[in-house]
Order: sequence, then C-alpha cells, then structure tokens
Amino acid sequence: MKSSVPIGLSARSKKIAVDFCGGSLTSDAGAILLRQVDQNIQLVNRINPLIADPRDPRYIVHEQHELLAQRLYSIALAYEDVNDQQTMRLDPALLAAIKDSPNAESPLGSPSTLSRLENRITSKENTALTKLFVEFFIESYATPPKQIIIDVDATDDTIHGDQEGKYFHGFYDDYCFLPLYFFCGDQLLWSQLRSSKTGGAYGTLAIFHDLATRIKQAWPDVEIILRADSGFYSPKLLRYLDRRGYKYILGYSSNAVLKRLSQNLVIASKLFFKDAGSQEPFRMFGEYAYQANTWGHARRIIVKAEWLPDGDNLDGRENTRFIVTNLEGTPKELYEDVYCARGDMENRIKEQQQMLFADRTSCHDFEANRFRLFLSSSAYVLMETIRRTALFGTEMAKAQCSTIRTKLFKIAAVVKESVRRILFSLSDVCPVQKLWLTVFDRLRSRRPSPSG
Repeated sequence: MKSSVPIGLSARSKKIAVDFCGGSLTSDAGAILLRQVDQNIQLVNRINPLIADPRDPRYIVHEQHELLAQRLYSIALAYEDVNDQQTMRLDPALLAAIKDSPNAESPLGSPSTLSRLENRITSKENTALTKLFVEFFIESYATPPKQIIIDVDATDDTIHGDQEGKYFHGFYDDYCFLPLYFFCGDQLLWSQLRSSKTGGAYGTLAIFHDLATRIKQAWPDVEIILRADSGFYSPKLLRYLDRRGYKYILGYSSNAVLKRLSQNLVIASKLFFKDAGSQEPFRMFGEYAYQANTWGHARRIIVKAEWLPDGDNLDGRENTRFIVTNLEGTPKELYEDVYCARGDMENRIKEQQQMLFADRTSCHDFEANRFRLFLSSSAYVLMETIRRTALFGTEMAKAQCSTIRTKLFKIAAVVKESVRRILFSLSDVCPVQKLWLTVFDRLRSRRPSPSG
C-alpha cells in the first residue's frame, strides 16, 4: 500500500510528495557488502553447525543459517531489535543478500521466529561459538606475527528488568551485567557476558589460557604480551604468566611500601611542576625491584610520578601510578608507548556496546542474552574485517563502525532481478561512490590488505 505526504515549500516552489513504497527500493544497499565479507570468512557457515536445530525439517520455512545471517546483517545495519524484522524481513537488499532473491513473496524470518532461535541456545553452544573469534584472528594473518599484545577489559551493561544474573554492582551503582572483552589491536578475540556478582577480573586467567594456548598452537614462536589495568592484577595471574613464559604489563595498586620507595621522585616532580608555573602536567619516571608478600621473587615496578593542574591550587594534584612488567625498555617508553596504548581498547568496547548494541541484553534467560552479545560481537567481526581488508589506504581506514555504517551501508538503491542476475542501481551522485566501488571490488576479489 502506498501513501503520499505532500510537503509545502514556498509560494513559488512546486509541492513535493513523499512516497513510501515497497518492493524494489532499499535504504540499506550495504547489505551486499556484508554478504560478501561473510562469504569471504565464512562466518555464518561456521556458526550454523555449532547450533543444534531441533525443528522438524518437514515444517521448516526459514533455514537456520538464513536466520543467523538475517540477525547479523541487521545488527550491522543498525536494526538491533528483532521487532524491526516485522518490516525488514521484506527489504529487497536483505533478501538478495541472504536468499539470492529480492522477492518479498518469500520473506525472511519474523520477529517471533528469531526470538525462538535466540532463546534455545545452550551454555555449551555459547561457549563453542565464542571460541570462533580467535580462529578468525589467526586466519587473518598470512604469516605468523613475531609479537602480539592481548588487551583485556570489562564494562557495565545496565539491566532494566528481572533477568537471570541480575545483581547490583556498587562501583557502577546499578543493576548490570559485566561483559569481559579480549582484543588484539582492533581484532576481537573473546567476548563473555557475566553477572556483576563476580569481580571485574573473574575468568580472566582461564580465558587467557585458552586463547594463548590456541595461538601458540598456530604460532609456536610468537611472543604474547598481556596488557591490562590494575583491576586485573592478581598474584595467581603473575605466577601463571611467569611460569608459561608470557610477557605482561599490568597496572598495580599503590601501597605504603611503594609510596615510600617513590617518595623522592614524587617530591621532585612536584618541585619541577611548580617551578614551571603549575599550568602544564609534569611527569617523571622511575623503577625498582619490588617483592610483595605474595610473590616468590622480586619483580620490576615502574612508577609514573605526575602532577596535574588543579584550578587555582598552585600545588597541583598528584597522579602517581604504578605498573608491574617483565618487558624490556625504559620506564618512560613502557608506560607512555606500551601501557597507555591499552586505552584504545575502550574505543573497541564502545563500538561493541554503543554502535553494535551489545548492551541489548533484554531477554529473561541469561544464555539468550549471552547469545545476543555473541551476535553483536560477530557483527563487529564482519565490520572490522571490512575495515581491515577493504578500507586500508583510504580516508576511512580507521573509521569506527558507526561511520562505516553511515557512509557505506546506508545507501539507497533500486533492486531489480532478471533471469541471470540481481542488479543494484545506486545513485550516480552518491558522495562516496568511488570509495564504495573500491570496497566492493576489494571484497569481491578478496584482495588482501598490505599487512595480510
């Protein structure tokens, strides 16, 4: 059914009618880019066999792999809610990307069908699915790297209902889940939904062990470095890393002994800060061997003694920080160039939570919410692969997921089907026409990035 809404402009202007029509028009031509990158890495085809399908084959209308693709592509296209599929199941771009035909007479899965899929995933299936990410990471390298840095961090995911795993977290002052993420650069290695009843570092050692073991199987000679803030430090973790020969650079909380050891450096940095006029931050670095009571031997501690401007207070504000590491290098280099670089992981988490809707965990069942996090993480894998393999050397080589979506996915097109092909007709005045065609060509030819 068509509806026209006249919009008056000015006395000398013609009236414009807005026409909402179905069938051959789409605002999401980027769905075919998602299809192509999915075919390149076989994401959906590798997810599908890990999920049991209990449905009677005689009555199946929507194949499970089609439902998975529908959910993943829709999240990447900014349709995070299964209710969106009431209309999106008829979108010609999604239909063409998933079913090889834009014919709306054979629509995609309904919201209820997708909801049933999400709510039948088991804990065992979720665990098996999550282990896929490290496989895609390993396969993304044509030759083994000499060194990799694995970052780990957690974030909060506010709960708005009486869901399984509900718990009040004092630090975040709210009921929330506490997802845990592992990244290597921009590439996702693991995402885990957890109840906030556990500590922020809960599960870190076990997950890192699984990741490092698998990576070492593929690349025996690679040097693995674990990087995290002080919330993930534990004596048990350090003992494990030393015993297995892994490198680490971790934040370390202050204590009376460390304050005494760093006292002279802190005083000196304050004097230099005041002498410079107290308008700009000033920092100095030092190091010493330190052995905590729970350690079997001394380890290298690096201290950053920093003073920051504090309004009208000419004495400034102290910002002393400590890290523990077994890496070589000067204290300044290790702190500023290596440890502080972990902050970029927050941008990756932001892409997950805010741009790919990993916080859309509104199911009652915990495993269903865990699967939703996996779906958002998988959508991230698709978009990160586009960024890494098809956007290198372009102005969008470092673009975040929301920009990739706006520039490359949210493109209007007319979709037509003939006997031999499906034709997407895009506007010839599209501002990113050249870039879009470059991305499409690179994905279609599977042209590797320079680093690959």
